[in-house]
Amino acid sequence: MATIEPKTGTAAEEPTTRRTVLYGAPPFTVDDLLKFPDDGNRYELFNGSLIVSPAPTPQHQRVITRLVHILQGAAPPVLECLTTVNVRFSNENFYIPDIVVVPEEVSEGVDLMYSPRDLLLAIEVVSPSSKAVDRAVKVEAYAEAGVPFYWRVEPMEGPTIYVYELDGNSYAGPVAYKAGGIFSMTTPFQVSFDPGELVRLRA
Repeated sequence: MATIEPKTGTAAEEPTTRRTVLYGAPPFTVDDLLKFPDDGNRYELFNGSLIVSPAPTPQHQRVITRLVHILQGAAPPVLECLTTVNVRFSNENFYIPDIVVVPEEVSEGVDLMYSPRDLLLAIEVVSPSSKAVDRAVKVEAYAEAGVPFYWRVEPMEGPTIYVYELDGNSYAGPVAYKAGGIFSMTTPFQVSFDPGELVRLRA
């Protein structure tokens, strides 16, 4: 299990600090993750090793919110766009995509975790702490699991959207769509927009 242990001291000695103690040792399992604390971090698993992401920055949240709004507005009624859902690939591989597109009827039958075969599209918004995972680990994991499309959004590049399309057991591409141009896709549904919209302030 996991607990948060406070380290105390007087004002004259040292400030109070908090640390998360995760009991057990790799390889961790999905069942282990369910015992972890709700401490603001996002815990994922790659071959039993923990991937820990801190709470998202305001820019990261802005990109996700803008993109969900655009996608949900374009999606047909039978599909829905969701954020930060649990996706169980195996007992030792577990990811939480920033955004997914799934059939609405599938969501009706899901209690806690989706299967990767439920996903029509997975999207990750890259942050400084997730670069290596989003650019390599998840590209391979989503392809091996058969997720038809993977979008990698790079906010610090304008932003730029990198689109990966499944070709056999791996992804072709990616094809890059930069701010100032038009991003246009027809699958899993028709949608067109300027990637620059994802970071513009509403005012």
